Amino acid sequence: MTLISDPAALAGMVTREVRTGSRDGKPTRIAVARRTYPTDQGDLWDALTDAERIPRWFLPISGELAEGGRYQLEGQAGGVVERCDAPKVFAITWEFAGQVSWVKVSLSPSGDDTELELEHEMPVDPQFWGQFGPGAVGVGWDLALLGLAAHIATGEPVDPDVGRTLHKTPEGKDFIRRAATSWAEAAMADGDDPDAARAAADATFAFYTVEPEDTPESR
Repeated sequence: MTLISDPAALAGMVTREVRTGSRDGKPTRIAVARRTYPTDQGDLWDALTDAERIPRWFLPISGELAEGGRYQLEGQAGGVVERCDAPKVFAITWEFAGQVSWVKVSLSPSGDDTELELEHEMPVDPQFWGQFGPGAVGVGWDLALLGLAAHIATGEPVDPDVGRTLHKTPEGKDFIRRAATSWAEAAMADGDDPDAARAAADATFAFYTVEPEDTPESR
């Protein structure tokens, strides 16, 4: 299965926005991604919330996928399902590497298609945000939404080997570069310094594409 045939077109299918917010009196930044899928709302909801379908485009998942339950993605984040209003919206905590952030996914009809809006809200860590900006989480979600699109189009699982090696291909690198640049532009629109935002996009691109053995520290 080929995930990326036209990097520019596929990167352009996602609308990206960055917002400044607050939670419990503390400042947050919110990365927002929107993409429309050629399927009905019920099918897209099922792909996003069914434990047997999620690994077909994302990662194996365990736990109780119901409001109040805990979930765990294999090798990635876990957390609590804080809200589940089928087939419209769910919200989860995203607990990874000792940090807690929040993800909300909303679905709405768009003609015969369905629009997905994903919001990832993060506490402001000046060092981390200054280094990577919103692309740190944004590009990861771009890649996940790409896999979701492939699954929706065919109904078949995404080949894990394709997903694992995508960042090594010219098409994958082009897609990641375009996505990181778009997140930088969204951050600038929310008030980030342009030079800092562009530098963060470069760091994000390197984070997603440079193999550990290619880094100076590993030589």
